[in-house]
Amino acid sequence: MTFDQAAMRKKLPKEVYRALLKTIEAGNKLSEDISAVVAHGMKEWAMEQGATHYTHWFQPMTGSTAEKHDAFLSIDGDGTPIERFSGGQLIQGEPDASSFPSGGMRTTFEARGYTAWDPSSPAFLMKGGNGLTLCIPTVFISYHGEALDEKTPLLRSMDAVSKSAVRLLDILGTESSRVNTYAGAEQEYFLIDRKFYTMRPDLVMTGRTLLGANPPKGQQLEDHYFGSIPDRVLEFMNEVEKELYLLGIPAKTRHNEVAPHQFEIAPIFERANIAADHNLLVMEIMRRVAEKKGFALLIHEKPFGGINGSGKHNNWSIGTAEGINLLEPGDTPESNIQFLVFLVAVLKGVYKRSAILRAAIASIGNDHRLGANEAPPAVVTVFLGELLEKVLDAIESGKVDFTTEKQILDLGLAHMPVLNKDYTDRNRTSPFAFTGNKFEFRAVGSSQPISTPNMVLNTLMAEAIDGISEEIQSKIDAGIERDAAILEVIRAEIAATKAVRYQGDNYSDNLQDAAAERGLPNMKNTPQSLRALLEEDNKKMFASYSVLSNEELNSRLNTRLERYIKGIDIEARTLQLMLKTFVIPDVSEYQGEIASSFNGLIEAASRIGISDKTLKSQGDHLKALAENLSVLIDLTEELDAVIVKLGDIEEEFDAADYCADVVLPAMNKVRDVADLLELMVDRSKWQLPTYSEMLFEH
Repeated sequence: MTFDQAAMRKKLPKEVYRALLKTIEAGNKLSEDISAVVAHGMKEWAMEQGATHYTHWFQPMTGSTAEKHDAFLSIDGDGTPIERFSGGQLIQGEPDASSFPSGGMRTTFEARGYTAWDPSSPAFLMKGGNGLTLCIPTVFISYHGEALDEKTPLLRSMDAVSKSAVRLLDILGTESSRVNTYAGAEQEYFLIDRKFYTMRPDLVMTGRTLLGANPPKGQQLEDHYFGSIPDRVLEFMNEVEKELYLLGIPAKTRHNEVAPHQFEIAPIFERANIAADHNLLVMEIMRRVAEKKGFALLIHEKPFGGINGSGKHNNWSIGTAEGINLLEPGDTPESNIQFLVFLVAVLKGVYKRSAILRAAIASIGNDHRLGANEAPPAVVTVFLGELLEKVLDAIESGKVDFTTEKQILDLGLAHMPVLNKDYTDRNRTSPFAFTGNKFEFRAVGSSQPISTPNMVLNTLMAEAIDGISEEIQSKIDAGIERDAAILEVIRAEIAATKAVRYQGDNYSDNLQDAAAERGLPNMKNTPQSLRALLEEDNKKMFASYSVLSNEELNSRLNTRLERYIKGIDIEARTLQLMLKTFVIPDVSEYQGEIASSFNGLIEAASRIGISDKTLKSQGDHLKALAENLSVLIDLTEELDAVIVKLGDIEEEFDAADYCADVVLPAMNKVRDVADLLELMVDRSKWQLPTYSEMLFEH
């Protein structure tokens, strides 16, 4: 279902195939003549599979994908129906730019926008209804050329880091035509029965439960993680993987996650832009298959309170087009100069730009998850592991006789083999951890596209690499021998970036204390995080590498703020609706029945000899029910006033701060009481599906 190299080789002339391959692998421009031949071959291939329409498939700043379908069918001048797909149609499309978020770059009457083919990401066929559609991955730009999507800046950043890394490799004595960044996004998600989902307005409207008392059993026994996969879920996974393989998406791993009915799917590494496309397709395929199988897919970062939320561990690495992983330590990392240079470049970039890295993964959902004793905190630190820490400390102190030994584990059992031990343990609490030959950015939210986090990683890496290149070159120009110059720079950068290295428990208070002592940014919510986009030095970095102009960066700031404010407003109004149409009526009805029963008990008390103590106990229960209902009604009225005031705030940062500091706390207050009442009300009177049902009934 993918127009991959095998399909290209079959459908394209040899010279066209070679030219397209050079475009994909080296970034060469494709001529219009060749694109016409590619378009014809792509159309023939798609129609042979049964496709009737094509679409430019792109990533607007909505957090999802967009597509507008056009038929291959056209009408010739004499009225004859023909099937046509030209090179121009392949290369360029024109969706309405005014209907997508632009953060102020476009006004409503400025509607023209263009999609442009990304040849480096293969076209594919997507099933829908009873037909197939040819999907062509594209970028999305405005009439004046500004990026209106998530993918264009990612592609720019990949070019930027390639240029910088090729230059540094040249200084190190290694030739490379291009350097690529790679990614693999481990996707966590929940599955619940669809019948429960459709009965919960909060899940339908917001993706998370705004109400719900915790069940007696959650994840405290840790019996779900890596447990036997239920048959119904396994059937879902099998079909998802089959659909993904047809689309050329290499799903590798599947397992139960920590929380009840939480799971994970993990891919094989790919180039970052293809990985970004594929992760969006993974989420879309899972959603479709889940619906078909009677499930609802929940990819919100925190769909249930009181149990673990979901992340998207973004595994990131950098390597040459010739196949060298620049983050591979080898058997002797202490003498692997190339590895050490690129390792300290990562440390340098993350340390200097940690605020921007935090802003890249800021969202309503992630605010609920980050730092909640289940996910990395809002402080961005780097974990390297015991051995690499020793290596860097030895280099910093000037030791030249430090050597590492191959790590093994001998179990002491005659029938068991000796195990190879990795150079680093895994620190699942770290937001940015080295895991052998790559870094795992664990703070990315489960619902977030990975284009933006990888764009930021690439850009800060390009800047750090350039800084190191300049430092080494200046020492060489001053007459210092190359290897000595490299070692001097490595030693200086190790010392300069020490503050960002943290090897302990990131869930602990010690990390919070360390962040304050080391001056590391600690931005607890989205509005605080997004202020990093206002800083001139951060703007300068993106502009200097032609990744985002100031206008494009401002548009993303405005779009993110707007989505945050509107998202909180939708959550608050949904909670308001549920309180007034579900919770308060349910509790009132149950209270009436209890009151009627209690009145009958009082009338019968003297006849049947009911003690005053018995009457008091049951009266206290009715009183507690009534008092909590009264508190709930008062808090609901307070929430009403809070929502009204939000609509009156015009300045975006003021409104966003108000959402974080006032609206969300008001929602939490009312939820606490509603959840308490849920545990006091007869289940038959409670309309909303409970946590016990959603998480344990399949």
